[in-house]
Amino acid sequence: MSTLAVLERPKKPEKKPPSHEVVYRQLRTRVMHGAIRPGQSLTLRGIARDFGVSTAPARDAVRRLVAEGAFQFSSSGRVSTPELTNARIEELAELRALLEPELASRAMPRAHNALTERMLAINSIIDEMIVKGDAEGYVRTNLEFHRTLYLRAHAPAMLGLTETVWLQSGPTMRMLYERLQRKEASQNHRKIIAALRAGDEPGLRLAIRMDVTQGLRMLMS
Repeated sequence: MSTLAVLERPKKPEKKPPSHEVVYRQLRTRVMHGAIRPGQSLTLRGIARDFGVSTAPARDAVRRLVAEGAFQFSSSGRVSTPELTNARIEELAELRALLEPELASRAMPRAHNALTERMLAINSIIDEMIVKGDAEGYVRTNLEFHRTLYLRAHAPAMLGLTETVWLQSGPTMRMLYERLQRKEASQNHRKIIAALRAGDEPGLRLAIRMDVTQGLRMLMS
């Protein structure tokens, strides 16, 4: 067979993911970005209708999210995000305080100027979301700020655990945004960037820890 014939061979169309995977990914994103409030109740039928699928793939997706701690599943077929309690807030804050300073520390040796410039740009977008009053946009870009840094840690297992915590805290972060009525992005973000540029690992760990725990603990009644 000639080289030209090989080059002209039509590519196989990309295989579409199964419907339960599509529902899982999109529903997971909604929860992580705070589109669903703490304690908000949903039904499998409603989820299936929203995504244009039958209840079977909706049920499969929800079961995966229950296993990840994003939903609670009742015997009546209703699902909900966990209620906002002091114990839950404290646990989520402690998990973030354990995982995220370590990820940031591991990322620091690869935190070059292009990275900090990217983080500054994301921080500006956070300010824009606040001005617009876009709660979901705020949560999404806030997580993007942290993920942009943590990807440089080259620690996929630790980042995966961290994203599971983010998933469980998404509704809580939405409530935090609404409660605090922020006027600008967190000052801790600027401290994080300054510590990265200065090569100040203790300062970086402290700024990360303050950023991921201060707000959450302000929600405790």
